Amino acid sequence: MSAVSFLAPPPGLEPLVDFELTAVAGAEGLYTLQAAERPEIRLFTIDAARHLPGYSPELPDDKAADLGVSTADEVLALVVVTPSREGSTVNLAAPVLVNRATGAGLQLVLDDDVFPVQAELAALVGA
Repeated sequence: MSAVSFLAPPPGLEPLVDFELTAVAGAEGLYTLQAAERPEIRLFTIDAARHLPGYSPELPDDKAADLGVSTADEVLALVVVTPSREGSTVNLAAPVLVNRATGAGLQLVLDDDVFPVQAELAALVGA
């Protein structure tokens, strides 16, 4: 497990800021992000670099400074997955960014319409 402390509560999860990021056994690049104070609150996330290599939203300089990073290699970029029987979707409009060294995190809500809130995961990974 790895602790993630959000600089501000992720939208919709206020006032929670402390989470545990845990790899899902047997599913490389898939993680759970579970609230430390409310373990019943758990999100599934995937490593964007591993599963969505063409996905690279821009991290504004002020947000990079807030996270304490200066290069993309210092950031673990995750996207939230919503599983369903019809097929899983991912939220590309609000990636979760984590400083790999410190565990500081933020959910970056993108202002443009380039990335959808619900993109079909299978279509993105070519499945």
